[in-house]
Amino acid sequence: MKNNILTLIMALAATTTVNAQSGTNSPYSQYGLGILADQSQGFNRGMNGLAIGLRQSNQVNMLNPASYSSVDSLTMIFDVGLSGQVTNFKEGNRKINANNADFEYAVAAFRVMPKMGVSLGIVPFSNVGYNYSSTTKVGNSTTTSTENHSGSGGVHQVYLGVGWNILGGLSLGVNGSYLWGSYDRTLTISSSDTYVNTVTKTYDVSIHSYKVDLGMQYSLDLNKKDNITIGATYSLGHNLNADPSLTTTNTNSQTGVSTTNTQTVYDALSIPDIIAVGAVWNHDRKYTFGIDYSLQKWGKLDYPQLNLTTGNYEQVSGLLSDKHKITAGGEWVPNWQSRKIYNRIHYRLGASYSTPYFKVNGQDGPKEISISAGFGIPITNSWNHGSVLNISGQWVKASAKDLITENTFRINIGLTFNERWFNKWKVK
Repeated sequence: MKNNILTLIMALAATTTVNAQSGTNSPYSQYGLGILADQSQGFNRGMNGLAIGLRQSNQVNMLNPASYSSVDSLTMIFDVGLSGQVTNFKEGNRKINANNADFEYAVAAFRVMPKMGVSLGIVPFSNVGYNYSSTTKVGNSTTTSTENHSGSGGVHQVYLGVGWNILGGLSLGVNGSYLWGSYDRTLTISSSDTYVNTVTKTYDVSIHSYKVDLGMQYSLDLNKKDNITIGATYSLGHNLNADPSLTTTNTNSQTGVSTTNTQTVYDALSIPDIIAVGAVWNHDRKYTFGIDYSLQKWGKLDYPQLNLTTGNYEQVSGLLSDKHKITAGGEWVPNWQSRKIYNRIHYRLGASYSTPYFKVNGQDGPKEISISAGFGIPITNSWNHGSVLNISGQWVKASAKDLITENTFRINIGLTFNERWFNKWKVK
């Protein structure tokens, strides 16, 4: 058992060398900390990320650490996932497509003592990735000015958590995480006039900090077949101790001589308090339905921006806004005890609506509507292991008045290995 756990920890550590983020080409990733990841796993992505009230003994639900107390005592659960997506960007009459494919996450869970489970893993936190340009005429002249925008990077999260069933149906949990990563965003302004200097502005930052998430679940049996679980989570907001900088380079278009100026804003980035609540109803291990609501309090946080009047790179309020999200989802299993595989497939469906956490030129960013559907295919071998292949598709529309509209279709694939590491074998 010790050797197996050591092997697992080494495997998770190795994944930190891999890009563990959801890919993006979105120009909206140039705002705030980038596009925030939903951090769900393969089994609940088919339910569009439903998580707060979910308790399943054969899956890892890192979005509520209280759920770890439900992990089966005989098994080690290891879950890995990846995704591929196609996004259509529309602005006025112009349309363009972009593709991404990325490794997503690797998580694990196991029981350490009666009523107590442990989980560890690596998941994405945010992602930055875009590259576009725009050209405009200067006044009534034939001179044109071109702006090139590009950015890359993101923030990763590796966590260790514990969940404990302290009394009856009440479970509490906590995730302790390490956040790390970096991103850079570059704006280059050039002109068709050879007498006009080229200006390049590079915004970059490196992040090394922590994150703490608390969770609670209360599970109540209504009768022999019906159960309801109520859950809640709270994430502690705090300063990330990061020092973003702006480097401005002016290049003489005729001589090629450059001058550089760097400004730094110390302790300028933070993550907000996050509150989430949810409830899930389960009937006879056949029907599952739940709903989640979360609030991320970004609105009270300042964010660094270049003051075009003074030329100073400084903290500014009002650039971010509170993010609200509501998710509903469900699952149907025809007959989990059947010998026929099609009766044991998990069929899933979900939908979400969320508001943005950033503003674009003073107005709210795009709101998101998303719908997902998927299924989990049980995999049974000669040792009767309960592994599952989770496949889901998701459509996401992000739109706001007079801004770019994004339509994304995403395929998620997750493989959950449910190994009986802790069986006690008997020789007769």
